[in-house]
Amino acid sequence: MIEKVHQEKDRIVPGCATCVARCGNTDDYNMEELWNADEDIRSLKSLILFGIRGMAAYAYHALMFGMEDKEVNDFFYRALSVISYDLEGDKLLETVLKVGEVNLKCMELLDKANTSAYGSPVPTKVPLTIEAGPFIIISGHDLKDLELLLKQTEGKGINIYTHGEMLPAHGYPELKKYSHLKGNFGTAWQNQQKEFDNVPGPILFTTNCLMPVKESYRDRVFTTEVVSYPEMVHVGEDKDFTPVIEKALELGGYSEDHKMTGINGGEFVTTGFAHNTVLSVADKVIDGVKQGKISHFFLVGGCDGAKVGRNYYTDFVKQTPKDSIILTLACGKYRFNDLDLGDIDGLPRIMDMGQCNDAYSAIKVAIALAEAFECDVNELPLSMVLSWYEQKAVCILLTLLHLGIKDIFLGPTLPAFISPNVLKILVDNYNISPISTPEEDLKKILG
Repeated sequence: MIEKVHQEKDRIVPGCATCVARCGNTDDYNMEELWNADEDIRSLKSLILFGIRGMAAYAYHALMFGMEDKEVNDFFYRALSVISYDLEGDKLLETVLKVGEVNLKCMELLDKANTSAYGSPVPTKVPLTIEAGPFIIISGHDLKDLELLLKQTEGKGINIYTHGEMLPAHGYPELKKYSHLKGNFGTAWQNQQKEFDNVPGPILFTTNCLMPVKESYRDRVFTTEVVSYPEMVHVGEDKDFTPVIEKALELGGYSEDHKMTGINGGEFVTTGFAHNTVLSVADKVIDGVKQGKISHFFLVGGCDGAKVGRNYYTDFVKQTPKDSIILTLACGKYRFNDLDLGDIDGLPRIMDMGQCNDAYSAIKVAIALAEAFECDVNELPLSMVLSWYEQKAVCILLTLLHLGIKDIFLGPTLPAFISPNVLKILVDNYNISPISTPEEDLKKILG
């Protein structure tokens, strides 16, 4: 990757390598300067760096559909430059919030790319049982790769199962039309070493979420796009998935239907509640609030992980009032998305809005509800309880802060790279709180 950057630099400014009066502006940045900086400066620059890394993933996914935005692309250069500058904290904080602003535009771009290609998601019930016969598991985030795999496996007697952040693909009309897109395999990314153990089918990893591969399934792992792993077969830009298909036929799948469940024992999950779906029943939602049938909305989601304490989110959702709605997104939903919490006048209490970038859907719904009730978003009966990891979680959090959204609960622990002084700024200005217990936090939220 570094060599590719050097090649691109030489293409853009070919004279720099041979210049006798070097200015240093195009030299490689020594990351030690960041890591050894004053802790507050390091903290703010880390927010910028991790934030644009997450945003870069969204921009990359959109680019796979031929969509890009000059403001977004230009900001990557600007933000990287700011990291190398000797700036005071207040100037860095401006850029931190700018990351959130530009990421909102980037998420909107990716939403447009996905819906233009595959239509607006619709509510879809997704089975977790793996049917007998050959199958392929596809993991990661790249819907375009899934589409290509579905086309290449059509009519070959091979079923396709999503994994992790691919689950929301089942809601898109132009993907769900493929009858061999059967269901979802397993739960969130951190459980893959256990769930893939001796699995009789190949796994295709697209962007992100590949853990060190165990011996019991290393001969059936394939990668594509920007993800790769030593000694694993990588499918290049030609996107010829023949090796994956041949491995599926060779392994043969399960001899009979293989029952799997979510972490709470549920046999189905539901997805497809993006902003178009929720806003199409906005009148029903608004009436439900006005008539007292819906007391509160909770956005519970974010990144999942193996750290002890993440069962908080399962317990929290279980304890929410029976007249409340749970909006969720990203892989954090696997902590509770197989629960059957019933419905409120036909509106399911758990609504999966999609991948982590579909935080854009949650934002659109929140803004629309605020307009309908003629109030500020912070005045809505809406609480955000987010599960934290790095990069993508950073840029989404910064987008929420850019929009002025306050009273966010964050856990299971606060970001380790945020210094006490920077955390104080976030607490003082946005009232960010670390999670405690479901009981205490619900009491704080609901009074």
